[in-house]
Amino acid sequence: MTGFHYGGDVTASYNEARMLPVSADGQLVLYSNLEILPISSQHSYVDYWGSRVSSFEMLTPHRELALTATSLVEVRPRQHDAGTVGWDELAAAVELSTATVEQLGQTRRTDPPVEVVEIARAIARDSSDACAAALAICIAIGDAVEYMQGVTGVHSTAREAWKERKGVCQDITHLALGALRAVGIPARYVSGYLHPIPDAAIGATIAGESHAWLEWFCGDEWRGFDPTNLIDIGDRHVLVGRGRDYNDVPPLRGVYAGPFGSTLFVTVEITREA
Repeated sequence: MTGFHYGGDVTASYNEARMLPVSADGQLVLYSNLEILPISSQHSYVDYWGSRVSSFEMLTPHRELALTATSLVEVRPRQHDAGTVGWDELAAAVELSTATVEQLGQTRRTDPPVEVVEIARAIARDSSDACAAALAICIAIGDAVEYMQGVTGVHSTAREAWKERKGVCQDITHLALGALRAVGIPARYVSGYLHPIPDAAIGATIAGESHAWLEWFCGDEWRGFDPTNLIDIGDRHVLVGRGRDYNDVPPLRGVYAGPFGSTLFVTVEITREA
């Protein structure tokens, strides 16, 4: 569940939600539904990046906007092949792939500081395998930044997070994206949900997490990794959307007419069914 509390009556709001998972490699959506309060009609479509989007408007006065996304997803263990690809081979594959065009350039959020670029280049120089270097770069960035809430905000950049050496999954993912792109490895931002308990009891509902991780291009496929937790993407990760950075996949975005100021609320509950 996510939404906004407003400081008074909002007369109109226009919004987009990206909260429903997609069927993709490693996961199959069996059921999904988005409930919006106050009740509103919605238009659903798949955006340029392949994310499911619900677009809706509120034209009656309201002081709270609440969205509840309910999904049942079958998630399977992902395969992470230990294949190798040389730097020249990767560069040639990138030139032939349209899927990597927008995933190689930096954005305002991912533009890395000089120290991060130096770390990435040092690792790249010592490895003839571009995909092995990518994994090492992500681990190095994850090791260097402490996970801590409240230090950064939703609009923070990779440079700001690196200055503090603290941040959340969004910041660590932006830093890793910037580092990979700096050495010529296309990489994309992934948003979704994470079950925080590896061996959770079946039927137990617990507080889950909205989460972010990344995927990089390995010449003929994309390889996922969670730099915040330093783990491979597995059956605890549920993918919602992909993009160049967080700005392409925000769970909720919109504009409204009404009193200045709003408070965001987010709650994630996850139940392992089998």
